[in-house]
Amino acid sequence: MNTRFILSFETLVVKLVSAALLQPYDLLYDSAVQAFYNSDYEKVVRDMEGALSSHREVRRTKVRCRLRCQDQFPFDEAFSDLRFFDVVLRRAACMNRCIEEKLGTQSRHKVSEDVVQDFNRRIPYNFLQMAYQKLNQPDKAAAAAHTYFQANPEHVEMGQDLEQYKDLKGIKEEHFVDQEARPHQCFFTAAGKLYDKGDYDGAIASFEEALVEYYKADEECRALCQGPQKFEDHDHLRYRYSLHELVSDHFTQVLHCEHECVRYLATRPGRLSPMENYLPLHYDYLQFAYFKVDKLEEALQCALTYLLFHEGEEFMTDNVDYYRGVLGHDGKPQEKAAWYLRRHKQELELLLIGSTIMGAEFTEGNYWSSTGGREDSNRIPSGTDGWMEYVPISEKKNVTVAAPQQLKEGGPLLYDSVLLVQNSAALNGRQRVLLDHVISEEECAELRHLAHTVTLAGDGYKGRMSPHTPNERFEGATVLKTLQYGYEGRVPMKSARLFYDVSERARRIVESYFQLNSTLHFSYTHLVCRTAITGQQDHRNDLSHPIHADNCLLDPDANECWKEPPAYTYRDYRYELFQTKFEQNVKPKCGRMVGFSSGGENPHGVKAVTSGQRCAVALWFTLDPLYRELADEVIHILDTQSLWDQSLTINPKDEL
Repeated sequence: MNTRFILSFETLVVKLVSAALLQPYDLLYDSAVQAFYNSDYEKVVRDMEGALSSHREVRRTKVRCRLRCQDQFPFDEAFSDLRFFDVVLRRAACMNRCIEEKLGTQSRHKVSEDVVQDFNRRIPYNFLQMAYQKLNQPDKAAAAAHTYFQANPEHVEMGQDLEQYKDLKGIKEEHFVDQEARPHQCFFTAAGKLYDKGDYDGAIASFEEALVEYYKADEECRALCQGPQKFEDHDHLRYRYSLHELVSDHFTQVLHCEHECVRYLATRPGRLSPMENYLPLHYDYLQFAYFKVDKLEEALQCALTYLLFHEGEEFMTDNVDYYRGVLGHDGKPQEKAAWYLRRHKQELELLLIGSTIMGAEFTEGNYWSSTGGREDSNRIPSGTDGWMEYVPISEKKNVTVAAPQQLKEGGPLLYDSVLLVQNSAALNGRQRVLLDHVISEEECAELRHLAHTVTLAGDGYKGRMSPHTPNERFEGATVLKTLQYGYEGRVPMKSARLFYDVSERARRIVESYFQLNSTLHFSYTHLVCRTAITGQQDHRNDLSHPIHADNCLLDPDANECWKEPPAYTYRDYRYELFQTKFEQNVKPKCGRMVGFSSGGENPHGVKAVTSGQRCAVALWFTLDPLYRELADEVIHILDTQSLWDQSLTINPKDEL
């Protein structure tokens, strides 16, 4: 037999076996979560650690292969259209071959956006710390808790757990390690501490290492942007755009992602705002540290580099003049930083062109909006690993945005039985109201019975049974699903209709009380129950739903609420009916309804359910008809007598 064939076959077998060993991390993650609810904590640890390892390997492989293929098939300075697509196709083939040699078929490692978000939020470490706790391994539990807490500093229970770990015998400071720490941020933090202690040699070494890691992380971040982009809401077979429009749209999305790496690298886990002036600040620290150890050549280079970002800045210009005067000659800024900034400016020009041509708005982020900061670390707010969304042409629609509403309240309540209990002033805020007798005792009882019949685990949370805390099980049902169940005879049609009717009653009250000058539409209507999980309530101090705003992302550090995904930016008002809490002075009561506008003026959360079950009808409303729920249309169909005997089909896309 041919020796070459034998070697090739053996190599192929090794590659296939190697690829087969890497299990998709979403499957391992799901297995670990199921094991957690089955109290199989050894399996939780095994599968969750495996999921984290698989996740890291997939990421490393994609970065390594994409960078290698870029180097292997570079673009020439001047080339024809055919040469351009030749390089594109060869790179694609190279990347596919490289990745599949390491991971196996790529489709096996495609995961849902929910799983991606769970890993970004470090949810696996929450499960791990509790599993390690049950297995009496406090050192590993402390490490997992610390890792999770870095990205979720608002998680009260985890903060309490960390304090308890510190008091345990045998637990040392080195056990509290962030297993997802980013090297460039670690070196920067360490360098700042050395600088504050006056150890300028140590600070220089750490700041220089931080820069090396920063540019390396930037390269990896940009490589990860080269994956598939979102082209939803259209069928490619009917795609109406030309080749160059399609290429331009995809390229602009990738370029926007790469451009945003500046924000990503300067943002600490669990925060929204990037650290101000992050990259230039390295060179500010360095120029002064080099000055303190009498290395003026290096100090001059760093000062000139800083001025690339903040041209003409007075305090640094004075430093440059001083260094030049002492040295007797000029210097040059760091070439790496100069190239980096040239690329950044060129990207901005292209993004502005792309946004003009494709009709998508683009706003440049204030990456280096302020100068200085070296002498006061407190003025550097922390910020989250969130990506700003770029809207591709496939998602552009001619939408009329509703005019801003004047903030009013005190309109008629429309129903004689409804009683105004507290207005905004009494509730210590604005656009808030508390009402009683919105529904009767009989209607409460019927809705309770309906909740026990129609709700499904994970409904409304994309199948996740514990979306906000592993200590509670979430079950829900939308009004659309309930209407379908009623029509199919699975629940009494009277009860299903009641769910809709009380929701419509709430909508009319909101629209009237706040004196809105345009129609308020249902955005999402959800009957949701939260059940405390037995055996997981000891020393619990977290929230059932962390404090948040509905249509923007709260950033306490910057005292802002950012209207950007993943917040539901189109939601304008929220009401909870049936059993609810709003601040500490409001007690749940049958027929009680609390409502508020959905912006940053009304941050809210849900207290932990430590025993039994809490059910509520949650309603979100929007002024934008584009995002309306289709309940009205379904009711109209049901009210059309000729269709009562036909099967009712609801498109699953109509439900969140």
